[in-house]
Amino acid sequence: MADLIADADIVINMVGKYYDTKALEDTDKFPYLNYKVSTSVHEANVTVPATIAELCKELQVDNMIHVSSAAANPNSVSEWARTKYEGEQEVLKAYPWATIVRPTQMFGNEDKLLNWFANMAARFPAVPLVDGGHALTQPVWADDVARTINRIIDDPEKFEGRRVDCFGAQDYSYKELAKFVYDITEQDPVLADIPAEVAKYSAHVLQYEGSPMLTPDMVDLMTEDYLPEMTSEGYAAQKQQDKVFTMADLGVVATPIEKIAFKYLHRFRKGGHFILAEGYH
Repeated sequence: MADLIADADIVINMVGKYYDTKALEDTDKFPYLNYKVSTSVHEANVTVPATIAELCKELQVDNMIHVSSAAANPNSVSEWARTKYEGEQEVLKAYPWATIVRPTQMFGNEDKLLNWFANMAARFPAVPLVDGGHALTQPVWADDVARTINRIIDDPEKFEGRRVDCFGAQDYSYKELAKFVYDITEQDPVLADIPAEVAKYSAHVLQYEGSPMLTPDMVDLMTEDYLPEMTSEGYAAQKQQDKVFTMADLGVVATPIEKIAFKYLHRFRKGGHFILAEGYH
């Protein structure tokens, strides 16, 4: 990392992980195999950002941007959300001039939000809605977050030691998002209202996949609202001195999810972006 950072004017940290990376190791006792954690969520979300921040200070990098999450919360039931908050604090401790960027859940071509619903429906006959899918989220387009970061880079000194919150045009419940996705993909899974503790039974099994679609900690995260800290009116009413910036302050208008989602979700339809006409061959 030091080699990469040494000649940089600005360092942008986007390292993060929502699950522990595990690998099999041999043991002396039955069953002679054990899953060993090679990289934990805490290491990826706290240790690595802290190390990068320390190197930025040591190597006298002019500016650092740390991409965190709107879900960062020391009191969250989710370890991921707690470590995101802890990572922010460790970065600011080592490099107080860092700019913290807090996006809500991002959507886009390779997202793990809208694609998650479509992939679950492709694999399973029922898709779990944790606690009924009533928790709210306000997805933001990944390209809008990228544009915001580019605007910060244009004038980094203005944002030293400040926070920039990125969020979408509208909030949705997870149930509403699921129905939105399936309207596009024309998939027809059962939407199962499942209590969080029950959903964890399946998550305890699925977490051992290479890139798990569901983990117990993801279930915990789905029980909480994933929203920006304030309303739009709240952000606008802030005092300038301690202002938390938003995308709007940097001239980036949030793109509605309806304008983007079809472009990458239509692949889940039987006919793709074509119309499937029965009886015409």
